[in-house]
Parts: sequence; C-alpha cells; structure tokens
Amino acid sequence: MCRGLEALPITCLERAKELKALFGSLLQKSDHSISSQAKKNDKLRLNVDEPLKWKESFDKLLSSQNGLCLFRAFLVSQFSEENIAFYLACEDYQATKPSKLATKAKKIYDEFIGCDAPREVNLDHLTKAVTKQNMDHPTQSCFEQAQAKIYTLMEKDCYPRFLKSSTYLELSRKAKTG
Repeated sequence: MCRGLEALPITCLERAKELKALFGSLLQKSDHSISSQAKKNDKLRLNVDEPLKWKESFDKLLSSQNGLCLFRAFLVSQFSEENIAFYLACEDYQATKPSKLATKAKKIYDEFIGCDAPREVNLDHLTKAVTKQNMDHPTQSCFEQAQAKIYTLMEKDCYPRFLKSSTYLELSRKAKTG
C-alpha cells in the first residue's frame, strides 16, 4: 500500500483519487450500503467521519492509512514527497533488526541526507552533521533528530496547507453534510 518505501508516488496518487471518489459515494449511501461496500473491498475500508479526525492533529492524519495516503499524494503535488518518505523510512528503520541497521542506515542516509542525495530533505547543517556522526555507529535512534526536524517541518508547514487543500476541504465538507 502507500506506507512502504517501495511504494511509487503514482500508486498513492491513484489511491488518493480512489479514496476521494469512494468518500463521495459513501457519503451519499445509507449505513447499510456503506457496510456492504466495505465488505466487498477490504482495502478501502473506512469511516465516513475519518477526514474530520485528520484535522484534530497531525498524528491522527499520519496514523490513518487513508489519511497518510492522501497526505502523501498532496505532498507529491507540492513537490515535497521526500519529507514523508524520509519520515516513514525512519519509522521503518526503528523496527529494524540490529544486524541490518548499518546497511539500512546507509541506504537512508544516501537517499535523503548525504551529499547529492536524490531525495534530499531540508535539514540544517548541525542536524546533518549529527546524523553523519551517528552513521559511524548506527543505532535505532541515529535518525531521531533528523526525523523530528522533518516531522516538525511537515506539521508546521505541509499539514496546514493540506488542511486548506481543495481535496481535503471537499472531503471534510462531504463528511459534515453526510
């Protein structure tokens, strides 16, 4: 689904369109037809009030698979998808077995932080230096500071813009009137 590192942005964009259409159709149906629709398609199981919960906090948005997918699609449209990709890579990294930490840490560092990283995230010099130093002896927390900076950046900048986006406003309007 959208959560993995391997997921291509286009997959999330397609899923976002699918979710938008599904929310619209679910909000026009009775509770009975909503539950029968959910049974037909497990991967699209959702609650019609879900978009309203995303506005409560950034954490609620990220903890919702559908919310995360729509947020990621939004970031793709804003040319800043690398932020959520890095954040999710760090989440995945924290659950990595100790024997694989060094390999995975190097991959994340090279993709998002290092010199000429193809998906470089916007980190200050000090955070980059600390993270580079952490790479000498990777632990499960070696990206903690960098991840926190990117989380804050998304929470303070991207998340408010997402809540003002036409897609989110339309979904929340439909949820309120549903």
